[in-house]
Amino acid sequence: MKKDLRFIVIGAGMAGMLAAIRLRAEGYRNVTVLEKGPQVGGTWRENRYLGLYCDVPAHDYTYSFAPNPEWSGYLAPGAEIQQYFEDIAERYALTQIIRFHTEVVSCTHGIGGWTVCTRAGDTVEADVIIAATGVLHHPRMPEIPDLDTFEGPKFHSARWPDTIDLAGQRVGVIGNGSTGVQLVTALAGVARQVSHFQRSPQWIMPLPNFPYTDKERQAFRENPALIEAVRKDPNLVQAVHRFTTAIANRDSAEMAELEAFLADYFNQSIADPMLRERLRPTYRAACKRLIFSATYYAVVQRPDVAIVTDRIDRVTPQGVLTCDGIQHELEVLILATGFHADRYVRPIAIRGRHGIALDTVWAQRPHAYLAISIPEFPNFFLLNGPGAPVGNFSLIDVAERQWTYIAQLIAQVSTGACREIAPTQTALAAYESRRIAAAQQTIFGSGCTSWYLDATGIPNTWPWDYATFAQAMTAPNLEDFNLQS
Repeated sequence: MKKDLRFIVIGAGMAGMLAAIRLRAEGYRNVTVLEKGPQVGGTWRENRYLGLYCDVPAHDYTYSFAPNPEWSGYLAPGAEIQQYFEDIAERYALTQIIRFHTEVVSCTHGIGGWTVCTRAGDTVEADVIIAATGVLHHPRMPEIPDLDTFEGPKFHSARWPDTIDLAGQRVGVIGNGSTGVQLVTALAGVARQVSHFQRSPQWIMPLPNFPYTDKERQAFRENPALIEAVRKDPNLVQAVHRFTTAIANRDSAEMAELEAFLADYFNQSIADPMLRERLRPTYRAACKRLIFSATYYAVVQRPDVAIVTDRIDRVTPQGVLTCDGIQHELEVLILATGFHADRYVRPIAIRGRHGIALDTVWAQRPHAYLAISIPEFPNFFLLNGPGAPVGNFSLIDVAERQWTYIAQLIAQVSTGACREIAPTQTALAAYESRRIAAAQQTIFGSGCTSWYLDATGIPNTWPWDYATFAQAMTAPNLEDFNLQS
């Protein structure tokens, strides 16, 4: 017979909702989700910028147990994804167990389990904590002189003002990751002039998007097997496996094939040789997170789009001054400058056994055994934690596979095999040694700056291929864990 454990899930984004749904399906009744925001959705709630879409095929960026026949196209726009998560919350009655506007400030382990404190001063007791706090949700503001002097609207892409009207405006976009590329592509033809400020060019992978017709959506509704056929399309599956093999081994034939394809696409797409050289990356393909867009190269050749590669000197009240002395006149400035990807559960103050602080454990770099659990922090599990496969494939699939693993650890507690479970220091040390050695051989460690790198320059992501991850998540090796009664 299962113990009626008390669960706290931190975060009501994709992963937190998954955890809550799975826990209730497994018969646990005492499940509470604490969400700092006003609604579910996480990343998709907070990011609402113009042109936002997910660069993972929509039917693959969907819970395996909750297919969605209503996706409007092969790649889903952000608003549709947010609506999907809101619909899931209603379908699975999650709103009954989610406490919105409830920011967690601390989690402290004690004799009776965990005590969770909120910003409002409330406390909640738990036997098990699931930290589903996400990775890309603490906006990173650029350190540009005189940024505050700009007189027009200025905002980070993750703080998009819903009332902003950019039609006919002179708009500057600083940053050229996926967000910057999507913004510039969407703004072209809407704004009067778009200036795209790039610190370093990006490799672009053409991923065509196409709408699903009413007839196709009706077929998806009537025959869910058609959705599963899209999810398991051999071409898509093979592409994911080739890509993860390539990035895990930068000297592989798959990496050479990827680089040759991207270089050929780049050279054929940019007609102006001067613009081509300004946009040519100086690092290997996929060293930074690969950008997916079938239209960006065409957009940057429009007369109303300017690519600015000279370093920014400072911001002025009327625009941006670059180091070549050119003043770029702007009416709106958008900061697509990414996130603090190294925070994970922080700034929540987490204290494990004997008062040990997670900040102390993570002083050199965030790390967790198989990206899921940490010694001396028993019954505390991370979804998409440090070292997880955060890359160009579905994080829903990643979270579902991680949950398969976590559920088996929880079962050790719920069935009475132990009261608390956490990995051993020896297991984590051995794992981190292997992970760091492998990470340095990935394409992410080939010599560029990116948000994948930790403070010491080590890629903090899964360094092996997809098949290895899938296998690792099938079942825990309990010899690597301390089971305390």
